[in-house]
Amino acid sequence: MRPVIAFLTDFGTQDHYAGTMKGVVLGICPDATLVDITHDIPAHDIMGGALELAASYKYFPPGTIFVVVVDPGVGSARRGLAADTGDYRFVAPDNGVLTAVLRETPAKKIVELTERRYARPTVSRTFEGRDRFAPAAAWLAKGIQLTALGRPVADIQRLEMPAPESSADVIRGLVVRVDRFGNLVTNIDRKLVERLGGDVAIDAGGKTISRLVATYADLPGDGVGALFGSTDHLELAAPAASAADRLALTRGTVVTVTRRS
Repeated sequence: MRPVIAFLTDFGTQDHYAGTMKGVVLGICPDATLVDITHDIPAHDIMGGALELAASYKYFPPGTIFVVVVDPGVGSARRGLAADTGDYRFVAPDNGVLTAVLRETPAKKIVELTERRYARPTVSRTFEGRDRFAPAAAWLAKGIQLTALGRPVADIQRLEMPAPESSADVIRGLVVRVDRFGNLVTNIDRKLVERLGGDVAIDAGGKTISRLVATYADLPGDGVGALFGSTDHLELAAPAASAADRLALTRGTVVTVTRRS
């Protein structure tokens, strides 16, 4: 099987950045299959990148290498990393963007990208995605061992990932992501809600959500409903409209699920 390298960045597609990284990869490993997860992470949004990566990586074939570049600290003293979880490998800045993935699937090995032979001869202080991260991923795809890229790392930067609070009758969580459709995706998963049992009431930022439904087609025509989306987390959605706009809510909004008496 040809090696797979998947890219997730905040570069967008208007400029040359994403395409240039692919060109570097193909110059080293022309047999690689290149996949774009997204290049539309909001600029500098490390948390957004961490969540999108966690929502997508497990659907790739084992052995996939992920290049994750959401890097407001580019050119600073922050380290570049390569991590191996056994099934997957990740190349990214040491700024917390791997937090959610490594919480689900702990790394067996992590190294700092210090071996210059596996970077481009000149490393730009403004484009390490091209000069450090893309070459490292390409060399991994070509067959080098992760440990060849640099010295082992024991501790890396981690984000404070918000977790829901739950009791016998109430779950309190947050909107952690707003997708391009305006769906408000929370950190409350299906299992937590099912543990409440019976009928539930949902409040988001002081606004009552009309009902919990099974599919987008079941959403109330003139309002906002709730359902479990593709990651099995509770999300608030409106039919053919943006729930975020309709409710005037965004990431960080408190969402409460309460068992009805």
